[in-house]
Amino acid sequence: MIASLQFNNIGRLIWLSLFGRWMFALLIPWFVPTISYLLIGEPYFASLSNFILGTCMIFVMTTLAFVPHDWAAQYLARKYPALHSSLKRGFLTAVAFWIITGVYVTVYGIFIIHYRPVDAELDFEKMVDVYIFEFVAVIVLTLLYEGNYSLKKWKEIKVNKEQIKKAGMQGQLQSLKSQVNPHFLFNSLNTLSALITDEPKRAEQFVDEMAQVYRYLLQNNQSELTTLATELKFIRSYFHLLKTRYDQGLDLVIRVDEADLHKFIPPLTLQLLVENAVKHNAILEQTPLLIKITSAGDDWLEVCNNVVTKSTPVKSTKLGLANIFAKYNLLSEKQPVIDVAAAHFKVLLPLLAEKSDNQ
Repeated sequence: MIASLQFNNIGRLIWLSLFGRWMFALLIPWFVPTISYLLIGEPYFASLSNFILGTCMIFVMTTLAFVPHDWAAQYLARKYPALHSSLKRGFLTAVAFWIITGVYVTVYGIFIIHYRPVDAELDFEKMVDVYIFEFVAVIVLTLLYEGNYSLKKWKEIKVNKEQIKKAGMQGQLQSLKSQVNPHFLFNSLNTLSALITDEPKRAEQFVDEMAQVYRYLLQNNQSELTTLATELKFIRSYFHLLKTRYDQGLDLVIRVDEADLHKFIPPLTLQLLVENAVKHNAILEQTPLLIKITSAGDDWLEVCNNVVTKSTPVKSTKLGLANIFAKYNLLSEKQPVIDVAAAHFKVLLPLLAEKSDNQ
């Protein structure tokens, strides 16, 4: 185990990130000869042996110094991944590079001044030129790192937006398949027909809520995220249709903190979970299906229903949950959490900021 860890650490010392290797390859042809001349002086070109030995020595020194530079750049990219953090990330990268470079150049300079390899003429006065060159080199290196990262991130966001749009359209089609089908329409029209005769006011409200549901279903793919308040308004309309049909066999409880209403989730997320609950559980007046939507703290929303086993279970395709996970995977590093027990089915949904972490 210890040997394996040591081997892995050595591996990390040797191998740079993929982009780091490209940077290193671009750096070597111009940086090594220039810094070699600054550190050694005229003796660097005095003989072929001096040139080869000096170049090899500075190449090794440059390699050892470049590894922590690449680590620092990767760390800051992970800590501040957003595209809009480009200036902050670039500034911190440059500062980190200057500190690392300053330490390495000082140590190497003292070594060369003390031991005079290949008859080096370096002294503390000439070290000023070395520091100035390194200062400029760090700016160039930072621009290369940040330019590459920002371009890569921009392309990634562009691809993600297309994937989110595709996932949203798939979710819309799935919802329409679930709702706009002969069975659903037949039940809704039967309910409406009965209400028109016996309770015309309720029939009018039923039509209004039904219009709200279909309008939301048809328009939800216009954005990647929707506020929790908007989604809950839709869920109340959607649940009204279900409640009118199932009456005492179904109930919904919503207890959401005021602060959470302004946070965001992918559209139709709650609808898919409510639909799944109704689909996979028996609806009985003596044992009602209770669906609860509550704030769970720390930017989490809990959707939970009790389990009322059907006499003939419905085979699950898991398409609804797969759609929810696919959207969150594109929008955030935080993923939904599913808790399945004999007595309940619970899903924890992350509440997101308007700008996701991946943006």
